[in-house]
Amino acid sequence: MAIETNLQIVRTRIAQACASAERSTDAVQLLAVSKTFPPEAVAQAAACGQRDFGENYIQEGVEKIASLAHLPLVWHCIGPVQSNKTRLVAAHFDWVHSVDRLKIAQRLSEQRPATLAPLNVCIQVNIDAGAGKAGVTPDEALALAHAIAVLPHLRLRGLMTIPEPAADFDTALAVHRQAKALFDRLCASGLALDTLSMGMSADLEAAVHAGSTLVRVGSAIFGGRSAAV
Repeated sequence: MAIETNLQIVRTRIAQACASAERSTDAVQLLAVSKTFPPEAVAQAAACGQRDFGENYIQEGVEKIASLAHLPLVWHCIGPVQSNKTRLVAAHFDWVHSVDRLKIAQRLSEQRPATLAPLNVCIQVNIDAGAGKAGVTPDEALALAHAIAVLPHLRLRGLMTIPEPAADFDTALAVHRQAKALFDRLCASGLALDTLSMGMSADLEAAVHAGSTLVRVGSAIFGGRSAAV
């Protein structure tokens, strides 16, 4: 089964990167990005022990969550969240990696059902000032983080970044280290953070070396996508 083989390859890459960086393999979590792939593909990955899945498109994610409700999965919203979609996210997802405005965080907090555990939140940071990229600037991250940390029904976990594709390992490493330095500054300010969501199929090794605690991998697990993303 291709997904089983691909998952093993990705897990081996993470383990080797951790060993090279002298980090415990347990320090880095794998998030399987299942956007545009059917529930059957998610179920195949789940059968191989994968529990965390990321969705970019909220309506598609909600439908997938419903169809796989019988499986003990953890669902991460990693795409942009507009004001008119916060209620869906708050009601169905376990994590949101892409918060970059206090207004969105406030709506998520207000709309999180009381029967559910607090919604885990990461702040998206445009770490390398990529043109047209979502995310707050590094200079804005501290104030936003402290504002979100006091909201009820949310648990601020850390930061998420999607830097521009890098030409080589060293270039990717340098950008990821900027994100790790920002993460460390936020922790030093008194915030109890534990998640640095950075690194994807092409650059997970550099991300792990820089200190990522969660890598988001899609194509290396599920294959190429037929839809434009």
